[in-house]
Amino acid sequence: MLLLDLDTFAPKDRADAFHHALTDTSVPNDVVHQPLETGIRARFEGWRVGSLDLFEMRSTGFEVRRTARHVRWHRDRPVVSVSLQTAGVHHAENAGERYVLGPGDIAVFHELAPRRYGWSDEGASQAITIDMEHLGVPVDTVVRASVRLRASPLHDLLLAHLRALWQNPGDLQADPGAAALGNATVELVRALLTSAAHDEDDRRARAAMDDSLTHRITAYVRRHLTDPDLTPDRIAREHAVSRRQLYAVLGRAGIRLEQWVISERLEAACHLLASPRHAGLPVSAVAARCGFTSPSHFTRRFRAAYGVTPREWRRLRIHGAAQVAAPAAQGSPDVPSRSAGR
Repeated sequence: MLLLDLDTFAPKDRADAFHHALTDTSVPNDVVHQPLETGIRARFEGWRVGSLDLFEMRSTGFEVRRTARHVRWHRDRPVVSVSLQTAGVHHAENAGERYVLGPGDIAVFHELAPRRYGWSDEGASQAITIDMEHLGVPVDTVVRASVRLRASPLHDLLLAHLRALWQNPGDLQADPGAAALGNATVELVRALLTSAAHDEDDRRARAAMDDSLTHRITAYVRRHLTDPDLTPDRIAREHAVSRRQLYAVLGRAGIRLEQWVISERLEAACHLLASPRHAGLPVSAVAARCGFTSPSHFTRRFRAAYGVTPREWRRLRIHGAAQVAAPAAQGSPDVPSRSAGR
């Protein structure tokens, strides 16, 4: 799908249009254009394949500059971009290192890290963006890996996959297997980053792997929070670890899995019960929507966490009769604690 063609803009408006298109929605950038007598030209196209956003770009010379000041302004949900250089010679600066990218290289940039990127004269690239939470790799791991991707034996494997992905993205986005393809691509990117970031310090490497797995597990649980069969065995199986490994990794992050899942479900229930739009929804239906198979169990856990029953919470919240005290351990009179039930 065509997203932008600067040929349709008056020359005086092209720089602003280019900046608007290229400046990320969650993290701003500065854009500097190469001065050309022919003026700025650019064409952007985009597709959606499963969880991936794909962008193809061809333009005259430019450089995108993101500083630490820009990163401090970030909002929404940042992404990691993975791109191939399909035309021209590309220059980048990341993690304090400057390097040149060609058609056989993969470029990776994290939105929450300063960087420079661009090309002279005419150039083109194909990029995918992955939600940071979905990728589940810490910022420092992505940055460390980004300057040594070819050190990993997985580089050429992902390179071949990306090239195949870009052969016909229009057909792929409409294919019934698009969601599975998107997830497989994310897994390959995660594997490459984890591999490339690995160093001789086993403790640091294990910490990076733990952080990655913890982020992936918590993101997975939140996506499937309403599933009543969201068991530890299922979570472990989905992440290719044993149940014992699952508990060990989460334990090192200070998370008790079952209690954390319950607290997340209770928090979701609080929002439903306090919503006037759902005032007619029976408490048993609220319990089921939030992943509780037993209404009585839901009521017991809710009372233990917040000191009132779900019905009392709804009455007090919707009608504003009083403020409900949150768990004493959290000490907040207004907002239910995310750690409830731990």
